[in-house]
Amino acid sequence: MLALSRFTTTTGEKRSLKQYVEDIKPNQTEIYYLTGDSVERLKSNPKLESAKARGIEVLLLTDPVDAFWTAAPLDFGGKPLKSLSQGDVDFGLVPLLDEKSEDSEKPSTDEAATIAVIKDALGERVSDVRASQRLTSSASCLVAGGDGQDRALERLLAQQNRGTVTKPILEINMRHPLVAAISGARDDAKDLSFLLLEQAQILDGELPEDPAAFASRLNQLVLRGLQL
Repeated sequence: MLALSRFTTTTGEKRSLKQYVEDIKPNQTEIYYLTGDSVERLKSNPKLESAKARGIEVLLLTDPVDAFWTAAPLDFGGKPLKSLSQGDVDFGLVPLLDEKSEDSEKPSTDEAATIAVIKDALGERVSDVRASQRLTSSASCLVAGGDGQDRALERLLAQQNRGTVTKPILEINMRHPLVAAISGARDDAKDLSFLLLEQAQILDGELPEDPAAFASRLNQLVLRGLQL
């Protein structure tokens, strides 16, 4: 069935997995996909950023059933399918399309100290905080843990009372000004940490846990004229 299927991808429409594998990038070992509500929303998903920077093709899956069949261990042409919303992703061996952007990939802040501050602020709202290999321009995103279900599937099952949504991992872009500001913002570090979580929730199609608190926090930071 996989051989007969055609997909909308970041490269084009009606793409076969045979075409995908033929066009695969040097050192790319997996077939990547994202599930979501619409192609338009998936194309703007921050989890695509690092893949786009390397010209890596990603399947854009928008049918509700896609979250179920992709949960099975599948491969095509010896390449396993992997969700960009789940587990570790390391594109380090795949060359960037623009070699000049390598300099922008160097973190501008103390990674361990920044992550510790964010973890302390968010507490049990997330299962972990870690530096992201998925992001190039956005500040943060949410992903499922290593062997956990894809986040889209978790939400579908929870809506049908057939499961629960586990605490996600917050991935942060160590090169983003918002992230860099946290280590030096004593009074605002907690609010900035919550903004990282809340904007990641919004980009994932979720509402912040407390929308009113999110709006108040954002307004206060804007009015304060915080320099990021």
